[in-house]
Amino acid sequence: MTHETLDAAAAVLPAEAIDAIERAATSAHRHEILFSERAANIKQSAVRDVFDISMRPGLVSLAGGSPYLQSLPLERLGQTAAKIIAEQGMTALQYGGGQGTEELRTQICEVMAAEGILDADPANIVITAGSQSAQDVATKVFCNPGDVVLVEDPTYVGALNTFEAYQVEVETVSMDGDGIVPDLLEAKIAALQAAGKNVKFLYTIPSFNNPSGITLSPERRQSVVDICRRANILVLEDNPYGLLRFDGKPLIPLRAANPDDVIYMGSFSKIFAPGLRIGWALVPAHLQRRYYLASEAVTLCPPTFNQMLVSAYLREYDWRGQIETYRGLYQERCAAMLAALAEFMPDGLSWTRPDGGFFVWVTLPDGVDTYPLLRKAIDAGVVFIPGAAFTHSDDPSNKIRLAFSAVPPESIREGVRRLAPVLREAVEALKP
Repeated sequence: MTHETLDAAAAVLPAEAIDAIERAATSAHRHEILFSERAANIKQSAVRDVFDISMRPGLVSLAGGSPYLQSLPLERLGQTAAKIIAEQGMTALQYGGGQGTEELRTQICEVMAAEGILDADPANIVITAGSQSAQDVATKVFCNPGDVVLVEDPTYVGALNTFEAYQVEVETVSMDGDGIVPDLLEAKIAALQAAGKNVKFLYTIPSFNNPSGITLSPERRQSVVDICRRANILVLEDNPYGLLRFDGKPLIPLRAANPDDVIYMGSFSKIFAPGLRIGWALVPAHLQRRYYLASEAVTLCPPTFNQMLVSAYLREYDWRGQIETYRGLYQERCAAMLAALAEFMPDGLSWTRPDGGFFVWVTLPDGVDTYPLLRKAIDAGVVFIPGAAFTHSDDPSNKIRLAFSAVPPESIREGVRRLAPVLREAVEALKP
């Protein structure tokens, strides 16, 4: 813990939190020498820090990428949950199989078919504690300390935290408006392998990347897999938002035509309920056994009751209709955010225009560091996620992530209105 770190923290955390950090930093416990090297790489998520702050009354939170659960039939779901416990409690509340229930794995094949994966076998699906757990298991199974994983720049902060915890080297691949640039991916792999690096997989969020909202174009999807295949690199496809394309026409996942080269990770967190922590990995058949055993070693078994509730939802409710509801809500909110940005933001800024998902990625002029702006934004009554959270680099970032999924259109407009003067001041400060 350095004075510089504390000074940076003081910009966004309350005084009592800083006091606690200082006390901890100056009173090392004898047990600290027992920590592993891996533990030193486990960091507090910047998204989690801001998420806690965003709970303050009166703030407009454009930070959290949460689904709009108010649109679910909550009363009926409560009755379904009670019925499961009353009638099947001995099963629902007991240990279950480590791979997940056969019913849910079969239903997940139907969910994936809605996107274009038509050949999935329930035997090759492993139920996980959200797709976060699926990333963790994949990294554990395939990566030794010092191995390399490739990621989009920017990418999901949770994945970065996982890779850092397992002591792997993260190398970024640049994107443009159509996602990963194949030529740059090929050149990056060639350079790393020429340097003797052991590249294990490409981690990608091809549809509505978190945080940028950028989608890998259909024309590039197969090229990305082909480049990785030629280099004997797996593709780890994280696709929590794929069904949430506003026009109702999801793009075909990378896994669809590449069953041997892609590990596909899905989740019910964005299309149903994140609190249930139910996700899955569709694993190539020749890798399934080792992946399953590693998953079982961590969780023993995914929660049976939660799986049964998800199964009941897929079996007894109009889950496709609920996804249509989500699409309409998020399209309206995305449009509200884009309109507010156009109305209030100063010259010199640009932003993505996603056609699905939860996020808009705003770019300020070079020279602006958005992390110190967070405190000013909170004082103005709005909160966002600074772009530095989504990159492996320690350099300052001139980006911010704005989430529209959980905020009504009128609040989105108000939040952007509050944020605009903060960003305008930062831009004006660059002028001579």
